[in-house]
Amino acid sequence: MMSTRLLQVRLVFCLIFFFCFVQVSIAQVSQKIKSIETELEQLKQKETKLRDALEAAKCERIIETLDQIGLPNSSSESVIKHSAMQLVYSEEHEQAKWVAHIITPDIIDGRATRSNDFREDPKIKSGTAIEQDYFLKELQADSTYKYDGFGFDRGHLAPSADFRWSKKALSESYFYSNMSPQRPDFNREKWAELEGKLRGYIYANPKSELIVLTGPILTDDLPHIERSVNKVSIPEYYWKVAIDIKKNRGIGFLIPNKKVNYPLSMYAMSIDEIEEKTGFDFYNKLDRATQNTLESNFTAADWLPEVAAGDVEPLYPPSLPKAHFNTIQAKQKIGRDCTVCGTVVSARRSRKGNVLLNLDKQFPNQVFTVFIRKEHVINFSYDPEFEFKGKIICVKSELQKMGSTPAAFIEHEDQLKLYKEDQK
Repeated sequence: MMSTRLLQVRLVFCLIFFFCFVQVSIAQVSQKIKSIETELEQLKQKETKLRDALEAAKCERIIETLDQIGLPNSSSESVIKHSAMQLVYSEEHEQAKWVAHIITPDIIDGRATRSNDFREDPKIKSGTAIEQDYFLKELQADSTYKYDGFGFDRGHLAPSADFRWSKKALSESYFYSNMSPQRPDFNREKWAELEGKLRGYIYANPKSELIVLTGPILTDDLPHIERSVNKVSIPEYYWKVAIDIKKNRGIGFLIPNKKVNYPLSMYAMSIDEIEEKTGFDFYNKLDRATQNTLESNFTAADWLPEVAAGDVEPLYPPSLPKAHFNTIQAKQKIGRDCTVCGTVVSARRSRKGNVLLNLDKQFPNQVFTVFIRKEHVINFSYDPEFEFKGKIICVKSELQKMGSTPAAFIEHEDQLKLYKEDQK
């Protein structure tokens, strides 16, 4: 039999061999892991370079496309070209005459967020507006700033969110050459809504892109921001035009620089009309037939989902007879007897048997409701739920509220008439 000592020696050698084998194996695996990690890092660096190259190529294509469709500049004006937008700057008014950019499907997956790095545009030799044209700030003892605003937002002409596919292009949208003094309740409400509608168009049409031109209407008699260092002009109106060449569509908007209560559809018009009001010739390198098609007509429903869904514009106030108001004006008439006119875009009967007619905007976005209680429906010689759908009516009543919506509670059919009959 093998001695105990010999067995012990063999066991020791086996353990040493096993330990050495394990150590070699671990070293090999560790080396393999390190090699894979190195390769992944190299791939990551390569991916970053490729993404940067792809972004640069997309920017280059945007600038070339803008040049090919024709920008509204004269030969004497210098066009400033940035990564993904172009503009002509007005030294007199310290803001751009117009800014051109393209909303591409890349915004759908874009992840860049607001940079808020407002700064002068280094490409404009004469200098641009600066922070002190819009507000003053003073550093406090607690390291916070006390702000003294001049009453205007630094409103983007080409909105930063349209560039969220590119961190660099988005950052460049914060150049002061892309800013214009906008009243807060305009910039944050109706102007922001318009910007959102155009981005929404791309979400609804992900194979299209929009070539967008934006600017203020600049005239010699504009007022200035009083405390502005560079006396920045305050535009009274802003315009925006957009075309989708693939779908052969175009539209323009002209909106006053103030709080706007009417829907965007009230400010929509053909691009030809915007050209007439601005004196610019947009998209002037397109062939004449294409240019005429895109600029002479527009269909609001192609651009504004609420119009496509059946909503309509409120009636134009100056077209209404004396003491008649549209559905937007009705908000200011709560508690008063008056006559409100609008188009019946939806009608329904509630579970309790009450009839509700919505004028101009459908439920749940209604702006004015005609309410007829169940017990009063018998006072009508017709069924009011079906009689007026799609027709313009005028309703006379003391205006009340249903939630936050102005409403007319009527009891007799003589309180409700077709618009034409009401004028007799």
